[in-house]
Amino acid sequence: MSRQIRIANRSIGVDSPPYVIAELSANHNGDLERALSLVSAAAKTGADAVKLQTYRPDTITLKSNAPEFQITEGLWAGHTLYDLYEWAHTPWEWHKPLFERAREDGITIFSSPFDTTAVDLLEELGAPAYKIASFEVVDLPLIRYVASTGKPMIISTGMANADEIGEAIEAARGAGCEDLVILHCVSGYPAPPQDYNLATLPDIARRHNVLSGLSDHTLDNATAIAAVALGAVVIEKHFTLDRSGGGPDDSFSLEPTEFAALCRDAATAWSALGSVDYGSKSSEIQNVQFRRSLYFVTDIAMGQMIEKGMVRSVRPGFGIGPKHIDDVIGKRAKKDVLANTPVDWSCVDLVEP
Repeated sequence: MSRQIRIANRSIGVDSPPYVIAELSANHNGDLERALSLVSAAAKTGADAVKLQTYRPDTITLKSNAPEFQITEGLWAGHTLYDLYEWAHTPWEWHKPLFERAREDGITIFSSPFDTTAVDLLEELGAPAYKIASFEVVDLPLIRYVASTGKPMIISTGMANADEIGEAIEAARGAGCEDLVILHCVSGYPAPPQDYNLATLPDIARRHNVLSGLSDHTLDNATAIAAVALGAVVIEKHFTLDRSGGGPDDSFSLEPTEFAALCRDAATAWSALGSVDYGSKSSEIQNVQFRRSLYFVTDIAMGQMIEKGMVRSVRPGFGIGPKHIDDVIGKRAKKDVLANTPVDWSCVDLVEP
């Protein structure tokens, strides 16, 4: 497995802090100025990237009122698929100003394309990477078309079973993708933490020899931070200016202060993982002196037998270690010692009395 890939100027992998993506999705609520403000706000949170979704309603579904095109449950109940995507889509003419704003703000921007024409648009704009959405993980022709660009790919796995994940990875690699991250995902909006089974993350990495990450639809950051401890190199969360904004995805998205906390805490969790190390740490050095050690608790004259009760294990740690108490008891003092002084080997005659 490659331990590092790059998107734009940022390394992504087990040796780098988690790459945090702010998913803008439909949270522009049909307003370009709001979309531009989302990009700028995401940059201020410390996110590494903002991500769009690139489709038109007629590139993702059919305009039909037939029962199978009706949404009857969940957040979007009462809409047809076409109506939902008409409401939620990011107009293609917005993409150029959004890419320009991201570059002005110093944040990477890319997108999830939902058909080949979307890929072509994003190539014209210089997208540095591509995300395959969970619902498209079974669209192997789309995956192959994206992979043919040679750009890094992130594939989300919501609803996909193990075989389908394997097929998507095989399609991407077979079409030329060398830099690949697989995001464990639960396609519930929102999704309860107990559905995530985060133990799947390292299994994905081992099973498919890929980098793994998390697309998180829970309502707080606990699941995402836990994922970092299990090796997630990418964290993706929906981002909004106002969770009560009334847009299609606002209600399960993070507001700027929450997203900033995610960026900060994900980096802290990664830093805390570190590597296997049993040595003393810099923050401990001043406290070593307060560990237990052996101290004389009575005055003892040179040549006197050191008996039980004359020596105790106490703090601080300037004497020899408590594990040596049996080596001291029964020996003779090599010199006069005073009570409340540390036991040192120079004080003990180690020759059998």
